[in-house]
Amino acid sequence: MTRRRRITIAATAAGLGSFALLYAPQPLLPHLAAEFHLTPGSASLAISAATGALAVVVIPIAMLSERIGRRRVIVAAVAAAAVTALLLPFAPTFPALIALRILQGVAVAGVPAVAMAYLADEVGPAGVGAAIGALIAGNSAGGMIGRLIAGIGVDWLDWRGALAAVGALGALCAAVVAATLPPDSRKPTRAPRGLKAALHDPVLLCLYAIATLAVGAFISLYNAIGFRLAAPPLELPARLAALVFLAYAAGGVCSAVAGRLADRLGRGPVALAALGAAAVGALLTLPDSLISVGVGLGLFTGGFFAAHSVASGWVGARAPSNAKGQASGAYLFAFYVGSSAGGTAGSAAFGAWGWGALVAVVTGWLALAGVAVLVAQKSSGTATGPSTGLMDVEPTIGNLALPSVSSRVTDLTSAGTSTTKATGNMPPS
Repeated sequence: MTRRRRITIAATAAGLGSFALLYAPQPLLPHLAAEFHLTPGSASLAISAATGALAVVVIPIAMLSERIGRRRVIVAAVAAAAVTALLLPFAPTFPALIALRILQGVAVAGVPAVAMAYLADEVGPAGVGAAIGALIAGNSAGGMIGRLIAGIGVDWLDWRGALAAVGALGALCAAVVAATLPPDSRKPTRAPRGLKAALHDPVLLCLYAIATLAVGAFISLYNAIGFRLAAPPLELPARLAALVFLAYAAGGVCSAVAGRLADRLGRGPVALAALGAAAVGALLTLPDSLISVGVGLGLFTGGFFAAHSVASGWVGARAPSNAKGQASGAYLFAFYVGSSAGGTAGSAAFGAWGWGALVAVVTGWLALAGVAVLVAQKSSGTATGPSTGLMDVEPTIGNLALPSVSSRVTDLTSAGTSTTKATGNMPPS
């Protein structure tokens, strides 16, 4: 087996395993709430604790990899995530479960923090697009597969058995990564410091706000959808309710289309249209009709991923050359902070006031994200015009320098976006 083939297999397994483990508890939230006597908001901590921990440590882990090696960090990350996953079914209390999920979030952070830099160094410019495509395709597939295994399996295995099944998948992926990922061939080089520039540009700050608000709305709705589908009058069994995660397929199509439209029409108008579509989709979930809920979720999902793909690509185009990696890291941080804090806040609103209140909160956040787009559009001048396609840059994560790759692929990868082609887009896990 060639070195490049080994790297591609390992990248796919790392993305699939780590993100399957990260999001597997989402369809199980109603079962956790029932067993531990929790509100939906409290149960959502099973997701938010892990994503919040990931946000906090992702840049420090990237910096650590400079000292101890990127392969070592990647292998340790997927192995530690799998070990914690296998311990989750034995958690005697909800606080113990949350503690394990925090550890799991810290472990998973090693994949988005380091894997892209490793691939860019080891594969080289000629094959980096395909390798990164394999990684982020694994991210997206893992996020969906983990949710489906847990959601479908819970009716037969209860939530502990369902998590154990996903944990077994994670362990298999970790073994594949350890067996196939080649050692680092060269030491990473340090990039110029650019964090100040990444945090002082008003347009970039608006883009970080878009990430926080949009993903908060997205995770909130998906955290609560299992409760809504299980309750009267819909009353779906968990194995059928889990199929709502197939709506992620709409995200892949819409994000790819949005990227092409942004090239032609400009980022600002496309981002606004995508956020508007997501808001309309959320409103369509209000009637007690499976058809309306299904169509609404598809439109909401497609709109979110389209907006996310445009915003993440906008970061790469806007950030100065000495701060592209820092800006990508800040966007990634904002994304997972929004996932953690926003997901819990929205779930709490649902628990207190019902689905209508959650939809009101979600549409309000999407409206604020739209305001952020307008401010960014006004502040950036020509930056909101049609993009020039793929741009050769030297991206970094934290202080990690990568060989020249396209800014769109780089930034979409750092934000957890997936694609079946090197220049396409797919949803984050």
